[in-house]
Parts: sequence; C-alpha cells; structure tokens
Amino acid sequence: MSHTDTALPVSLDREAVTPLAVQLADALREAAASGHLRGGDRLPSTRALAGRLGVSRTVTSAAYEQLHAEGWIAGRHGSGTYVTTPPTLSASEVPVPGPVPGAETEISPLLDLGPGTPWAAGLDRAAWRRAWRAAADPDPLVRAHRAGLPEYRAAVSEHLLRHRGLAAGSVLATGGTTAAVVELAAAVLRRGDVVAVEEPGYQRAVQAFLRAGMRVVGVPVDDEGLRPGEIPAGARAVYCSPAHQYPMGSRLSAARRVELVERARSGGMLVIEDDYDGELRFDVAPLPMLAALAPDVVAHLGTTSKILTPTLGAGWMVAPEAITSAVLAYRDLTGTRPSPAGQRVLYEFARNGDLGRHLRKLRREMAERRTLLAGALAAADIPVRGDDAGAHLVVPFASASVELAVISAAERRGIRLDGLARHFAGTPSAHGVAIGYAGCSREALVAALPALVSLLR
Repeated sequence: MSHTDTALPVSLDREAVTPLAVQLADALREAAASGHLRGGDRLPSTRALAGRLGVSRTVTSAAYEQLHAEGWIAGRHGSGTYVTTPPTLSASEVPVPGPVPGAETEISPLLDLGPGTPWAAGLDRAAWRRAWRAAADPDPLVRAHRAGLPEYRAAVSEHLLRHRGLAAGSVLATGGTTAAVVELAAAVLRRGDVVAVEEPGYQRAVQAFLRAGMRVVGVPVDDEGLRPGEIPAGARAVYCSPAHQYPMGSRLSAARRVELVERARSGGMLVIEDDYDGELRFDVAPLPMLAALAPDVVAHLGTTSKILTPTLGAGWMVAPEAITSAVLAYRDLTGTRPSPAGQRVLYEFARNGDLGRHLRKLRREMAERRTLLAGALAAADIPVRGDDAGAHLVVPFASASVELAVISAAERRGIRLDGLARHFAGTPSAHGVAIGYAGCSREALVAALPALVSLLR
C-alpha cells in the first residue's frame, strides 16, 4: 500500500523491495532536482515527517542523513533542515544558445550530395555499441600516450597490411588528416618553405600550410593525377591524394608515381600522401601506395572519417623516423596529442573483425550506388570524370556560369551539389560538380536521380 504526504511529493510503497528510507531519499532528491523543492525551502523535522508518512523515525532519519551526505540538504542549528540546491530552471526558462558566428550549419533540409560524407548509416549499430561499451572497460588513463595507444597502433598496422598492402613498421596516431597536416607543417616544415599542392585539391590542407607560413604553389592534375613535372624547383614538400585524387577522382598513374618519388629523392622533398578513402576501390586492385614504394621520403596519412564516421576523430601517420620524431617532439612541447577515446573504440571495433566486415559491406554498397548513379548519367549522355572508386564522381561543365546555375537550380529542387570552384586555391581552370553518394540513403539517392539527371542535362 502507498501513502502520499500532502505537502511533499512523496510516495512510499510498503510492498516494494526497495527500503522505505531509500524510497524517501529518492523522492526528496527528485523533488529538489526538478524544482518542486527549491534552495532555502524548509523541510519537516524527521519526527514530524515520520508522523505524516506513518513510518518510524528511523526511516526519515536515514533518508535525511543520506541527502545531507550528498549535499542536497543542510541543517541549521536551532532552525531546522533546509534544501541547499538552487532552483532548477523550467524548460521554458532554459536559455537557448544562439548561433556561433562563422560556424557551419550542421543540419540542412537539403538532400546533401556533396563529396566527403561517409556512409555512417551503414554501421552495424550492435557492433558499434559493443565497441563503445568495451572501450569503456579499461581504467581511465593517467596521461595520454603521445604516439597513440599501443593497441590502436597495432590495429591500424594490421588494417594497413590487410586492406592497403602496406607493411607499416611504425604507426603514429593522429586526430585525422587535417590534424596531421597541421602537425607536419608545425614540426617538420619552416615558415617560407614552398609546398606544392594539387590544383584543385583539399583546401583544408592548403589552409593549414598557409596558416603555418608556407608558400603554397598549385600543381595541375589531369586524368593521370598530379603532374610531377610541374612541381616547382626547391619545393620542400608536396601534398597529394594519389589513390583517388580529391576532388577530381583520378588515380596517380604508375609512371607518375615513379617520377614523383624520383623528384622527392633527388630534391630532398617530403611527399605527404593523403589516403583518405583508399580502401574504396571497385574496378581493379589499387596501385601500391607511395609509402610502400618510397618509405624514406613519404609521410602516409589515413583517417577513419571516410570509412567509418568523424565521430572518432582518429587517424594515423606512417612516416620516416626523422618525421615521426619531430612530430612527437612537437607534441611534447605543445602538450597536444590525439584523443585516446576514438582510438579505443576503433581498436575494439577492429578486434572482433567488425571493421573488416564493415569495409566489405561498404565497398559493395558504394560500388552499387556508383553503378546506379553513373548508369543514370550515362543513359542521359551526361559525361562523368573519375575512377571507379571512392564515394563521389565529377560531372564536368563548360564554364563557371553553368556551374553556378546548376548549383542554384539544384538547391531550389532541394538538392545540395558541390561545385569545383571552391576546391581551387587560385583561379578555377575546370568547372563542374562533385557528386557524393554515401551520405544519404540509397532510397533517397534513387528518388533524386530523375531530378538530378534533369538538372545536369
């Protein structure tokens, strides 16, 4: 049977397994947390409350002692017992934070067909939850490992060998590709150094070099990737995405890979290899990575953001010992190092084979989506650029005005397309849109195809 106090929101169930003192403490704690009881409110004495509730004073005394120990109530000599918690704001009183000036809009009503978005919806949610639970089992760290958790680095090493054919002797954890570029710019390069970048290319990397004081020079790309012959003499580093050039989608040819490595070795140049989605190859086996061809002059960068989700904020670097030593020294000086939380989750996700299963599933899904999209465009005689790989393709246009017109028309139809113009550091020399097919559902992609074909035609 239950008895409810007329002044306090307290209900005690004498038939419940939970002791009455615990029930009473829980009820009073909830009343204080919800604002029913406010800071400064006086509570009945233990004797008076016991009489009202029809329980022994032992019950009320035990409940008060527990709440006093937790800091919810306090006794005042000769005055009584009072609630110490401040009043809780009601939902209507809670201030809603305004937008942060300059921040990106995270949620858009448009169907996002821009490149660079992963297929996060394809993650096995049971495996994902299992990895997070297991990641919480080890004791909290006293201090972070500056090179990354040993188990994470071992998992990445196995991943690179199995899925990218790279026997990595030493793996350094990073916070992702851009974070790794920032570290390389600060730890390895010097202000005023010339850094060659793909044009068009990944502008966040470009900005990282510029903010670090580097002189950035764009090098054109074509259907065979970066043109090594146009890298300026004296360049200290070159940043490229040879497996699947971003955003044009080409693959650096075997001949150009050899040429690039020779240029690097003869000129003392560091090659920064961004392998952001190298696991996603559908037509043929990928060419050997630059880091496998020339581990002495290549810093290989990878990330979980495109194959899993940006949630982890985890990536990796494989580089010559002099490079990794400089990065570790930079971390010691600045106190910066990648968060171990995402590393723990990735390790757990890989440990039971869930990472491998996800990658096989991801490759199948992206291959089928690309076939759907490329097939619909081909049927309408719309040209497509880019290798049969990754999670985006490029539709070229004749001019900048056509690019702008198509993007604006697509937005009016509820579709977000990404123009090539923003991927150039200098004056755009190619025009078109990069269309991603990973971020939305397959059903949404299929439903959008008629409108998309109409716009691009």
